[in-house]
Amino acid sequence: MERSLEQDGGRERTAPPPYASARPDRVPKQSRTSPEDREHTYSGPEPSVPRPVRRHSVRGQILDALRSALVSGDLVPGEVYSAPALGERYGVSATPVREAMQQLAREGAVEVVLNRGFRVAERGAAELAELAEVRALIEVPVMLRLARTVPAERWAELRPLAEATGAAAASGDHAAYADRDRAFHRAVLSLAGNQQLVAVADDLHRRSQWPLVSAPAVRRADLVADAAEHTALLDALTAGDLAVVQSLVRDHFRGA
Repeated sequence: MERSLEQDGGRERTAPPPYASARPDRVPKQSRTSPEDREHTYSGPEPSVPRPVRRHSVRGQILDALRSALVSGDLVPGEVYSAPALGERYGVSATPVREAMQQLAREGAVEVVLNRGFRVAERGAAELAELAEVRALIEVPVMLRLARTVPAERWAELRPLAEATGAAAASGDHAAYADRDRAFHRAVLSLAGNQQLVAVADDLHRRSQWPLVSAPAVRRADLVADAAEHTALLDALTAGDLAVVQSLVRDHFRGA
């Protein structure tokens, strides 16, 4: 240890090391921690407890409910609906309804009416025909390619989806049938391995399901006939019959 003499009453003092603190009260706080305190020192994040995850947010659930109401005709074309009134109908606040309606406005299902709410879009037969034409341009070439390349056992895996559309049609539930119908077409197109294609086709499909202005109510017999075309399409795809596949898909879209 380095030692130095200072004139301080003739006594010899030892100089402290340069790193030592001159005052005990300047010792860093953690060095004065007791052993008991050190036992509880933070050592990292606690393992998180998994929380149950809801499949949909409130907004997502309301969006699904409003889409079903559009298909079933509960939301009438040309009518204006306010977010608070719909929120009361579904037992939620106006905020998730307004957010869901804004999504539907972006999709073209409704339009915003300033200071009033949202008006359900009025669609005619010409728009439905245009949608059918675009869907055919997208889906027919894909299905023809799939008919040439997909093995029969893969088509067999889609039979339960076709049967589900038949069951929904037999029940007469238009909204349930619309969901099963889109699920079947998504499953067929997904075999092409192009998720962008599936998303675009599904959006067009959903828009084609919105009711027309002054259109007669969809009959159960119409739904049953439409569902039967799914089974016939699977048969043609399994057999690789390209002419029948093309005819069925075009007729299916025109009659949607």
